[in-house]
Amino acid sequence: MAPSTQKQWSVQNLEQDFDGLKYEDAQVPSVGDNEVLVKLHAASLNYRDLIIPKGKYPFALNTPVVPGSDGAGEVVEVGSKVTQFKKGDNVVTLFNQLHQYGPVDFAAAGSGLGGAVDGTLRQYATFNENGVVRAPKNLNYLEASTLTCAGLTSWNALYGLKPLLPGQTVLVQGTGGVSIFALQFAKAAGATVIATTSSEEKGKRLKELGADHVLNYKTQPNWGEIARGLTRDNIGVDHIIEVGGSGTLEQSFKAIKFEGVISIIGFLGGMDPKTIPNVLQTLNNICTVRGVYVGSKALMNDMIAAIEANNIHPVVDQEVFSLEKTREAYEFMWAQKHFGKLTIQIA
Repeated sequence: MAPSTQKQWSVQNLEQDFDGLKYEDAQVPSVGDNEVLVKLHAASLNYRDLIIPKGKYPFALNTPVVPGSDGAGEVVEVGSKVTQFKKGDNVVTLFNQLHQYGPVDFAAAGSGLGGAVDGTLRQYATFNENGVVRAPKNLNYLEASTLTCAGLTSWNALYGLKPLLPGQTVLVQGTGGVSIFALQFAKAAGATVIATTSSEEKGKRLKELGADHVLNYKTQPNWGEIARGLTRDNIGVDHIIEVGGSGTLEQSFKAIKFEGVISIIGFLGGMDPKTIPNVLQTLNNICTVRGVYVGSKALMNDMIAAIEANNIHPVVDQEVFSLEKTREAYEFMWAQKHFGKLTIQIA
């Protein structure tokens, strides 16, 4: 039986820092006919979560809002019309609650957890049964909580438009959650992976995770040409996981293969229009540049099946924060002290 009250975080105001985050008491929500009540055991953070309270998030946002899109937990109560889940099932949240299958549309894009609707940085939450997915059997709660945004975004980038094939080449940028998931998924598919980083230490860890080639973008600023040279007959890379924005896109164009796909995931390197390559570069390179906004429940179910079949375990940073220390977790991640996914243990 769930208690009547709980602890949760909320984004009250949009500030230049994280002062808009508030830790508060709240009512445990009641369960509707088509809903499940989930006792959340873990959550994980994304770059998106950091820029929302800073007022830099470009998508649908309604404040005050409980932050956090990623969460894993146990179903403790089900509505009278629920058919997909039962009490005791372990589940993971779906990022865009209305994105069930196929391409994303405006309605689905406006249903993001932790932005448009209340998210996962709380002890209990209700979701429509279509808004959660069965958790992989081989993962614990902390690992499962990383799949909602970064995991599904990577899967969509590699399989949502032009599915990755064995023997192809994937280039990932940096050591954030999306890039590491892409590395793991690509290796499981029999692909060659080229990874970029600025740290020798992180480069060693990327190698340990299976990266075939690691390029230091600080000492090798022409990494796009180098990456092309690492492919068979210098034909270029099939899939690029592009997280840098204006800081990296020029090199991605130099690396991409004819008919390859550059998946735009983020803009960690900035969005300066003066340094973003002209859109006609897509014609010069005969490639597809695609914005990826997470993915559907159908894609997430495919991803979970692959995670179980290949016994893939997400890379979770060794530093785990408690729910009450979430503000410190935000600061830790903003300082880029993490490797892989940063998680929150919810008591």
